[in-house]
Amino acid sequence: MTQDAFDYSSTLYLPRTDFPMRAGLPEAEPRWIERWEGMDLYGTLRQESAGRPKYVLHDGPPYANGNLHIGHALNKILKDVVTRSFQMRGYDANYVPGWDCHGLPIEWKIEEQYRAKGRNKDEVPINEFRQECRDFATHWVGVQSAEFRRLGVEGDFANPYLTMAFGAESVIAGELLKFAMSGQLYRGSKPVMWSVVERTALAEAEVEYHDHESDTIWARFPLRADGDLAGAAVVIWTTTPWTIPGNRAITYNPSVSYGLYEVTAEDDAAAPRWAAKGHRYVLADALAAEVMAKGRVPEGGYTRLRGLAAEELAGLLADHPLRGWHPEGAATGAGEPYSFPVPLLTGAHVTDDAGTGFVHTAPGHGTEDFEGFMDARRALEARGIDTTIPFTVDDEGFYTRDAPGFGPDAPAGAARVLDDKGRKGDANQRVIDALVAQGTLVARGRLKHSYPHSWRSKKPVIYRNTPQWFVHMDKDLGGAGDTLRDRALRAIDDTRFVPATGQNRLRGMIADRPDWVLSRQRAWGVPICVFVDEAGTILKDEEVNARILDAFRQEGADAWFAEGAKERFLGNGHDATRWTMVRDILDVWFDSGCTHAFCLEQRPDLKWPADLYLEGSDQHRGWFHSSLLESCGTRGRAPYDAVLTHGFVMDEDGRKMSKSLGNIVTPQEVIRQSGADILRLWVVSSDYSEDLRLGKTILQTNVDAYRKLRNTVRWMLGTLAHDTGQTLPLSEMPELERLMLHRLSELDTLINRAYDAFDFKRISRALLDFAVVELSAFYFDIRKDALYCDAPSSLRRRASLQVVREIFDRLVTWTAPLLPFTMEEAWLERYPEARSVHLESFRPVPADWRDEALAERWRGLRRVRRVVTGALEAERRDKRIGSSLEAAPIVHIEDAALAEMVGSVDFAEIAITSGLSVTRDPAPADAFRLADTPGIAVVNRMAEGRKCARSWKISPEVGSDPEFPDVTPRDAQALRELREAGVTVG
Repeated sequence: MTQDAFDYSSTLYLPRTDFPMRAGLPEAEPRWIERWEGMDLYGTLRQESAGRPKYVLHDGPPYANGNLHIGHALNKILKDVVTRSFQMRGYDANYVPGWDCHGLPIEWKIEEQYRAKGRNKDEVPINEFRQECRDFATHWVGVQSAEFRRLGVEGDFANPYLTMAFGAESVIAGELLKFAMSGQLYRGSKPVMWSVVERTALAEAEVEYHDHESDTIWARFPLRADGDLAGAAVVIWTTTPWTIPGNRAITYNPSVSYGLYEVTAEDDAAAPRWAAKGHRYVLADALAAEVMAKGRVPEGGYTRLRGLAAEELAGLLADHPLRGWHPEGAATGAGEPYSFPVPLLTGAHVTDDAGTGFVHTAPGHGTEDFEGFMDARRALEARGIDTTIPFTVDDEGFYTRDAPGFGPDAPAGAARVLDDKGRKGDANQRVIDALVAQGTLVARGRLKHSYPHSWRSKKPVIYRNTPQWFVHMDKDLGGAGDTLRDRALRAIDDTRFVPATGQNRLRGMIADRPDWVLSRQRAWGVPICVFVDEAGTILKDEEVNARILDAFRQEGADAWFAEGAKERFLGNGHDATRWTMVRDILDVWFDSGCTHAFCLEQRPDLKWPADLYLEGSDQHRGWFHSSLLESCGTRGRAPYDAVLTHGFVMDEDGRKMSKSLGNIVTPQEVIRQSGADILRLWVVSSDYSEDLRLGKTILQTNVDAYRKLRNTVRWMLGTLAHDTGQTLPLSEMPELERLMLHRLSELDTLINRAYDAFDFKRISRALLDFAVVELSAFYFDIRKDALYCDAPSSLRRRASLQVVREIFDRLVTWTAPLLPFTMEEAWLERYPEARSVHLESFRPVPADWRDEALAERWRGLRRVRRVVTGALEAERRDKRIGSSLEAAPIVHIEDAALAEMVGSVDFAEIAITSGLSVTRDPAPADAFRLADTPGIAVVNRMAEGRKCARSWKISPEVGSDPEFPDVTPRDAQALRELREAGVTVG
């Protein structure tokens, strides 16, 4: 019989599978989603995991106001990997998605629609407007839900939590009333960041910083003093000239060196300046030269008269720079509105790094200004100084009557700081003109600097003093040392942070934050449902509260705004003329901070506290922050045991994605082109603790990695088509099989620990390396000959099939949380009767698979194999051989123990050659070597004999079997067994 007489390929156990090489993920994945929904995978998971310990990742709610962006995809994929991995490791890991449905992001969208149609929001009944907001949010919850599902996210999308659900609104209101009843809620007047464009106060979490060009001024505050200070002036510098009408003090730092300076340069009509000859200024010594230069005083045109000690500054009073000023066209006899004294106060925030060494203090327009002024309030009142803080700017950015000469009574009408589009109004210029007219301006300029903007409208904000509702941070709740701040700081110390740096970040924010501002002057949200009298006293009546909460539960928070609501809730026990309904709504951060109360505590399939909160790093000042404060204020501890944060997605060059740069990558685009599993592979193979990068090149890298992994899985499926399920005891297995079982044991430990640590990059790297390097390029490469060609009775072949089976089950289940679509396809290809890989658990690993001594032995063998493989590659590259089976190399090994080890195994099989010999003889100079593997060299030699027509090995034994003279004896024996089994062999 000759090779030409028969095609032996039909006698080989070649891989056979319908699992396609090309994944076709964009088309295939929707079919898997449809299948999971049809079989109610989510419900089955809950049913079958009943009684298991719960692991709860509580979902931070996105806003329901648009399509998902790449940050949403990153966030939800990470969450899905967490819940799937805990579910497959023996937990009931129920994931309940949620949405933030109230607040400005949604209200702003409806207002945009109104403006486009020429409608006025204020002319629409409030509950009609609120219904439009509710409908808008409902639409986007549906859209985003489908988009999250398309990412492969599994959860209770049929019953998500929504902040606008009636039950949720009732609980949110109830949480607010807990703060009210415990005395933590109060009405106060403080400067808050205010959006003129959006007509509402903003929290820190709603503000971002962008470059902005501001007007700057240096202004004189004439001192009320005797001696050489008579006629002198303290000079201040500010980037907000519009706050000058609100000035009530000047702040200095006692640790700064100050001096009295006089302008000596002659006035020059050709180059006029406001810093005139004879002017005397009190300035920080370190800044005097800069101030004089800004005032156009020539170098050498001023003199330092003397220094001023802090004791001398203490207790000084100055005149307001607008004292005696009347706007042009104003009626005479209007009095002196700016005639009040301006005291000098001390403040540690004052430096001599920039400015003048003195800080213009307008307590209605800055946190530090307010706090410093209030700290000095009693001392100032004892000196007869009025400490009333004016409300100089209204919610539209116009000056009020508390800014005489600039408000509605001014001849030119009220000046405006910012207009409805966030553009600079005329307030700065009118104040500057007044200072010039009064002779108190020293210099002016412009400065480009980082300035707060609303992250929604992207327009500048201002600080303005407004009545708002606050929660005390430092009020004793249960005794000394038990304030909301104390509770929150203790809770942070008790929380696990991943990465650990998040702990210090959140701790720093809590330690330094002012009282919590809860109120917003908007329409769409849960109202601050309290009644208050003229003195600011909150009505505390549990019966009234119960009526409110019951109505919200039945009708939603719209009940607060319905006709007759005041009388309905107050009932007959209170005088309706005394009590006023608060019409402000709650900041949406309070809403989302309450999700633990109306989701975790209300649902029996969840638990409180959550095991994990997972969001972007910006949520240290957002959801992590508000949830912590809300829970500590009402329950004394955090609503979570651990906090995990991820970074943001940048483009491939590390730039922020933006429409103007054209570098935005959308999840919808990636899914359409490559599939969700490619997007998921990018997420889990990235270091999400830092900012991530994404673009075409990075995506292609993940496509290539996915293809290699898929081909490894495909080969296993094809090989396991011949698996009969036979098992051998470990003691009968060849070394190579026992080595691979040892590697499974090592990987099992690594993967479980990494899933616990949320180290998905380590898992994906380990699994990809295992699949590509250790399986495809090593174990499978070696065992293909035995698996394809050995006889059915071959122990080596049976052992290898058993190990491939064990590898497949573990590799697919380990990877299922990362790539749920692909691993579902692979699992059902292998087990057609199975329901889903996602109903499986990670396979346990027997303890006796671990064999460190064997692993150490094979580290030596693989070191030698690497040199041999390198030598064969060089031969192939130089076209001296076509296949490694044409070679029978000589391996020179200096180390006796290593040489003996290599000689104890069939190293030709390991090197995939037709023959191989080992010697300790010195290697010739031209032998192949690797620089990092000394003591090993290879000389190639061509294999001798004939080529086997079945296995393609070259051997002198081909022809020795009379029945099958064109194959090796091993192949001849396999052919006989196959023939006995009914296979045609020739």
